[in-house]
Amino acid sequence: QVQLVESGGGLVQPGGSLGLSCAASGRIFSTYVMGWYRQAPGKQRELVARINSDYTTIYTDSVKGRFTISRDNAKNTVYLQMNSLKPDDTAVYYCNAKRTIGFVQYDYWGQGTQVTVSS
Repeated sequence: QVQLVESGGGLVQPGGSLGLSCAASGRIFSTYVMGWYRQAPGKQRELVARINSDYTTIYTDSVKGRFTISRDNAKNTVYLQMNSLKPDDTAVYYCNAKRTIGFVQYDYWGQGTQVTVSS
Protein backbone atom coordinates (compact mmCIF):
# COMPACT_ATOMS: atom_id res chain seq x y z
CA GLN A 1 0.00 0.00 0.00
CA VAL A 2 1.26 3.47 -0.92
CA GLN A 3 -0.12 6.70 0.48
CA LEU A 4 0.38 9.92 -1.45
CA VAL A 5 0.06 13.40 0.01
CA GLU A 6 0.17 16.42 -2.30
CA SER A 7 1.01 19.96 -1.25
CA GLY A 8 1.78 23.29 -2.84
CA GLY A 9 -1.41 24.22 -4.65
CA GLY A 10 -2.94 27.66 -4.50
CA LEU A 11 -3.87 30.80 -6.38
CA VAL A 12 -1.40 32.36 -8.80
CA GLN A 13 -1.63 35.05 -11.42
CA PRO A 14 -1.20 34.25 -15.12
CA GLY A 15 2.46 34.05 -15.98
CA GLY A 16 3.37 33.07 -12.45
CA SER A 17 4.95 29.94 -11.04
CA LEU A 18 3.92 27.30 -8.56
CA GLY A 19 5.56 24.14 -7.29
CA LEU A 20 3.74 21.00 -6.24
CA SER A 21 5.11 18.20 -4.07
CA CYS A 22 3.88 14.69 -3.50
CA ALA A 23 5.24 12.72 -0.58
CA ALA A 24 4.85 8.95 -0.73
CA SER A 25 4.92 6.32 1.96
CA GLY A 26 6.60 2.98 1.42
CA ARG A 27 10.11 1.66 1.00
CA ILE A 28 10.04 0.93 -2.72
CA PHE A 29 9.19 4.39 -4.04
CA SER A 30 12.04 4.23 -6.54
CA THR A 31 10.36 1.37 -8.43
CA TYR A 32 7.14 3.29 -9.08
CA VAL A 33 6.26 5.30 -12.13
CA MET A 34 5.14 8.64 -10.71
CA GLY A 35 2.78 10.98 -12.46
CA TRP A 36 0.86 14.21 -12.12
CA TYR A 37 -2.66 14.36 -13.50
CA ARG A 38 -5.18 17.16 -13.48
CA GLN A 39 -8.91 17.52 -13.75
CA ALA A 40 -10.65 20.76 -14.59
CA PRO A 41 -14.37 21.27 -13.94
CA GLY A 42 -16.44 19.45 -16.51
CA LYS A 43 -13.43 17.76 -18.06
CA GLN A 44 -11.84 14.34 -17.83
CA ARG A 45 -8.75 13.73 -15.78
CA GLU A 46 -5.66 14.02 -17.97
CA LEU A 47 -2.01 13.12 -17.63
CA VAL A 48 0.19 16.18 -17.17
CA ALA A 49 3.61 14.61 -16.72
CA ARG A 50 5.14 11.29 -15.79
CA ILE A 51 8.58 10.24 -14.59
CA ASN A 52 9.73 6.66 -14.76
CA SER A 53 12.03 4.82 -12.38
CA ASP A 54 14.92 5.53 -14.77
CA TYR A 55 14.10 9.26 -14.60
CA THR A 56 12.82 9.46 -18.18
CA THR A 57 9.90 11.85 -18.50
CA ILE A 58 6.93 12.59 -20.69
CA TYR A 59 4.69 15.64 -20.79
CA THR A 60 1.38 16.46 -22.34
CA ASP A 61 1.85 18.89 -25.23
CA SER A 62 0.15 21.82 -23.53
CA VAL A 63 2.72 21.97 -20.71
CA LYS A 64 5.94 21.16 -22.59
CA GLY A 65 8.56 23.81 -21.94
CA ARG A 66 6.63 25.20 -18.97
CA PHE A 67 6.35 22.33 -16.47
CA THR A 68 9.09 20.13 -15.07
CA ILE A 69 8.57 16.87 -13.22
CA SER A 70 11.30 15.49 -11.00
CA ARG A 71 11.74 12.95 -8.24
CA ASP A 72 13.92 12.51 -5.19
CA ASN A 73 13.96 8.84 -4.28
CA ALA A 74 15.83 9.52 -1.05
CA LYS A 75 12.91 11.66 0.11
CA ASN A 76 10.16 9.53 -1.48
CA THR A 77 8.92 12.70 -3.18
CA VAL A 78 7.93 13.73 -6.68
CA TYR A 79 7.71 17.36 -7.72
CA LEU A 80 6.01 19.39 -10.42
CA GLN A 81 7.42 22.82 -11.11
CA MET A 82 4.96 24.90 -13.09
CA ASN A 83 6.09 28.09 -14.81
CA SER A 84 4.36 30.54 -17.15
CA LEU A 85 1.02 29.42 -15.81
CA LYS A 86 -2.12 30.06 -17.83
CA PRO A 87 -5.79 30.16 -16.81
CA ASP A 88 -6.24 26.88 -18.71
CA ASP A 89 -3.92 25.23 -16.16
CA THR A 90 -6.58 25.72 -13.49
CA ALA A 91 -7.54 22.30 -12.17
CA VAL A 92 -7.23 19.90 -9.29
CA TYR A 93 -3.83 18.24 -9.60
CA TYR A 94 -3.43 14.64 -8.50
CA CYS A 95 -0.31 12.65 -7.78
CA ASN A 96 -0.25 9.06 -9.03
CA ALA A 97 1.99 6.07 -8.41
CA LYS A 98 1.97 3.01 -10.65
CA ARG A 99 3.85 -0.26 -10.54
CA THR A 100 3.31 -3.44 -12.51
CA ILE A 101 4.35 -6.81 -11.16
CA GLY A 102 3.58 -9.60 -13.57
CA PHE A 103 -0.06 -9.16 -14.60
CA VAL A 104 -0.98 -7.04 -11.60
CA GLN A 105 -0.91 -3.25 -11.75
CA TYR A 106 -0.73 -1.29 -8.53
CA ASP A 107 -2.24 2.18 -8.89
CA TYR A 108 -2.42 4.78 -6.13
CA TRP A 109 -3.77 8.33 -6.04
CA GLY A 110 -3.37 11.31 -3.78
CA GLN A 111 -6.27 13.42 -2.58
CA GLY A 112 -5.58 16.25 -5.01
CA THR A 113 -4.55 19.86 -4.64
CA GLN A 114 -6.27 22.84 -6.24
CA VAL A 115 -4.34 25.08 -8.61
CA THR A 116 -6.10 28.26 -9.70
CA VAL A 117 -4.57 30.61 -12.26
CA SER A 118 -6.42 33.89 -12.26
CA SER A 119 -5.84 37.62 -12.12
